[in-house]
Amino acid sequence: MFGSKEKVRYAVVGGGQISQQAFMPGIARTHNSVLTALVTGDPVKAEDLAKAYGIKAWSYDDYGALLNSGEIDAVYIATPNALHTPYVIAALEAGIHVLLEKPAAASLADAEQILALQQRSKAKLMIAYRLHHEPGTVEMVTRAHNGDFGDLRAFTATFAQNVAEANSRGHNGYWGGPVPDMGTYPLNAVRNLFGEEPVWVHAIGTKTPGRGFNFDDTVAVTLRFPGDRLAQFTVSYATAPAERFTLIGTKATIEASPCFMFGPKVGISYTETTAEGSKVHKFDPVEQFGNETQYFSDCILQDRQPEADAEEGYLDMRVLDAVERSLQTGDAVTLEPRSRDRRIDADQALHLKPAKEPTKEKLISVVPQSA
Repeated sequence: MFGSKEKVRYAVVGGGQISQQAFMPGIARTHNSVLTALVTGDPVKAEDLAKAYGIKAWSYDDYGALLNSGEIDAVYIATPNALHTPYVIAALEAGIHVLLEKPAAASLADAEQILALQQRSKAKLMIAYRLHHEPGTVEMVTRAHNGDFGDLRAFTATFAQNVAEANSRGHNGYWGGPVPDMGTYPLNAVRNLFGEEPVWVHAIGTKTPGRGFNFDDTVAVTLRFPGDRLAQFTVSYATAPAERFTLIGTKATIEASPCFMFGPKVGISYTETTAEGSKVHKFDPVEQFGNETQYFSDCILQDRQPEADAEEGYLDMRVLDAVERSLQTGDAVTLEPRSRDRRIDADQALHLKPAKEPTKEKLISVVPQSA
């Protein structure tokens, strides 16, 4: 099924910036995965990217034929959020494995549908939470679970950038905006650091004068977790870049920056401060997209359920949905208590060397995200 060298054959669905900049170069760093096909509606991408990578291009109209062609084993779905669901459903129903960019969908109902279908399908699905395989992040989460930082009490984070309104993220409403796009990172981080699910959500948003976004471009979110643990994060599409979080426990305070981004020169770093003083923990840059792909392919080849499955994606989605409702009403939203048995394990950390990324000028038919 996978060929003599036991490599999972992937098709990229959506040839936008994240595919061109990160996934397509990164997969070459793996030992168990190979890029075989591209699905795109852009004839220039179809010709130029297919030639550059030596792969076959398919149109969206021919997606069903690709799934049944016998030429692929898995798809990496990187379309705009609102378009995820039909491509996920078609793949799972065809028995094709799915690596799905976060957030899982653009509505809670779609996330529930994806979760239900994954549970019925023989194919595997993993949400592309690349930081679940980044060594510094994995170390912080596992140390938090081991009690190294004491009883965890609070978390604060900022993640911001200056996004071009002309990019698809700039004009597709809340589900194309900063909370699902960037807020998923601090949300997923604190859920895994605390090992708990939030039970109360409140959000406040603002629109920057002179900017043309059709959503709140700067949003502050407050979460309450069981045990009276609190978390706050602010995300923005209309500021200078910012990326950091602080985790406060009864034994130590952790300050992490960089903590959410990726790239050949981006190594996660955190400072641990205790009564004895401060210690900096630095990690070399790794190929984050290759890491997650290698892990998922191992799960496919060894018939193991990936950790960041549809349930993990759904648990973020229900909070993102609550943030949207809070922004609409101005009221806090109470969530039913939930728990999850699986969390990030230490052996999920991988160390593939970073791939070289194309510059913005080399991206094909893409309006770069950053202004």
